[in-house]
Amino acid sequence: MKKINYGIDAPQVIRNLLIIGFIALVFSFFPPDLSPPVSAFIRYTFLMPGLSLIAAGGLMYGYARWGKSKHRDRLLNLYAWKGNEKVLDVGTGLGLLMIGVAKRLTTGTCYGIDIFNAYDLSDNAIEQTKINAELENVLQKVHILNENILKTSFEDNSFDVVVSNLCLHNIYDSTGRAQACREIVRILKMNGTVILSDFKNMDEYQTTFEQLGMNVRKAGTYFLTTFPPLTVIIATKQ
Repeated sequence: MKKINYGIDAPQVIRNLLIIGFIALVFSFFPPDLSPPVSAFIRYTFLMPGLSLIAAGGLMYGYARWGKSKHRDRLLNLYAWKGNEKVLDVGTGLGLLMIGVAKRLTTGTCYGIDIFNAYDLSDNAIEQTKINAELENVLQKVHILNENILKTSFEDNSFDVVVSNLCLHNIYDSTGRAQACREIVRILKMNGTVILSDFKNMDEYQTTFEQLGMNVRKAGTYFLTTFPPLTVIIATKQ
């Protein structure tokens, strides 16, 4: 039976946080049978890290299950949609952001690209993304492609809007992230808008966009409603 599934972000990270946190608590509550001062030291040394790791894992899971839909709507509300835009979602994953865009379009189209890495998102597969789009009644408005933002097949000045959430930090070197920003600007139309959300490297993205002639502003950071806390860049190509 087909069902909507938007996955859990960074599932292995969440798993590791919970496992290590649990092990730390075990050491805290059941320290080795050593001298009382050493046992007390182990107990208090492992208590707070254990609680912190479990809390971080729980907050990440909570955002993935219940928070990211609200953050998606927050991102999309930053743009005044006409309905006829051609849009690109970078790192679409299971299509949450792409589908949200498509629901705001009338004659427009949204493209979603990803390399569909299961490490970044549970059940991350193009087949499930298509199922989600079908069940959300927007399949006719979207195109889902296996492409890398470092080098895409799109022509210059192709898109009115480019959106992305929790994607570019998965490019581990700054040279690659700068190239991704350059590629976004290349395929963005003049006066087009980029809405990019992430939890780190935001100053780096801002600097790169400004060097490319973009007008950039920030929104957030949203400490209470996202985890890790997310900041948003809104950039316009001039």
